[in-house]
Amino acid sequence: MNKKLIAIIMALVLVMAAFAGCGAAGEPQAPERGNSPLEDGTYLADFNTDSSMFHVNETCEGKGTLIVENGYMTIHVLMPSKNILNLFLGTAEDAQKEGAEWLEPSVEEVTYSDGSTEEVNAFDVPVEALDTEFDLAIIGTKGKWYDHKVSVSTPAEDENKADSAAPADGEYTIEVTMQGGSGKAHIDSPAKLVVADGKCTATIVWSSEHYEYMVVNDVQYDKINTEENSTMEIPVVLDEDMAVSALTTAMSEPHLVDYTLHFDSSTLK
Repeated sequence: MNKKLIAIIMALVLVMAAFAGCGAAGEPQAPERGNSPLEDGTYLADFNTDSSMFHVNETCEGKGTLIVENGYMTIHVLMPSKNILNLFLGTAEDAQKEGAEWLEPSVEEVTYSDGSTEEVNAFDVPVEALDTEFDLAIIGTKGKWYDHKVSVSTPAEDENKADSAAPADGEYTIEVTMQGGSGKAHIDSPAKLVVADGKCTATIVWSSEHYEYMVVNDVQYDKINTEENSTMEIPVVLDEDMAVSALTTAMSEPHLVDYTLHFDSSTLK
């Protein structure tokens, strides 16, 4: 067999392999999906650790919020304080290698049984399988990594999430509370709430005309009026603390101020 014929055969083999691996040109590929045994949704699950020195905040009673999306699982856990700075999905040794991707915290406020509050670090931890131990290294304020084993088990429907489902489509009023800022500004409560296709939109009326826009989930919502107190329409979730920002021009320079809003579904009218 001459060299030219061998080259033609090899080229045909490569073309056939490419088609077998990738499908016909232009054919849509099915989106990748995780292997969670649970349906997509939100659950409460036990977050088990191997040490009393590493555990979730006491207000959580040993549990975290397990979120399943497209078959992939992530558990949201609150720490006892801000002393745990990062987590790493793996061993302490691997966490210190170049290119290691550490889990970064968010800051949330918890309320204890005596009424006191505290800001703590929270983490979103990917979960490959339920009832199976995996390595999760931690680093604290002393700058040293520690090895730990954790597991996630006994997921159950989050009743609080079920209670906060959007009401039927229509127009309502709802009580809203706001925290943050200097405490001088406030918003009207109750606020107008419009529910369309299961999505909630609230009309926020500020106590000042100096607010230009609000930011919710990194999306900017400009004020919708030109006179009187600033008014915006923003998407909201019920019965959860919502982190938002608002740009005010009342100071010497425009400032983006952080606030927390809470819409109480029990007050819907």
